[in-house]
Amino acid sequence: MARAMLEYTKTILHKVSFDVTLFCKEVQKAVRSLFPHEIEELKLFILSLIQQNPELDQSLIYLKS
Repeated sequence: MARAMLEYTKTILHKVSFDVTLFCKEVQKAVRSLFPHEIEELKLFILSLIQQNPELDQSLIYLKS
């Protein structure tokens, strides 16, 4: 089930990547609901999205623990 939540989160983040504010809100929600090892995988996914949309780098602040 946890793996499904990570995949769902990736899908949502990909769909909202056009809006930095919305993207950041979704990252915050994801950090509250995912396990620490999943957050690390999510961080790698977000870094790949940042390659395409550099303005999304603001969201990285929510991944620092």
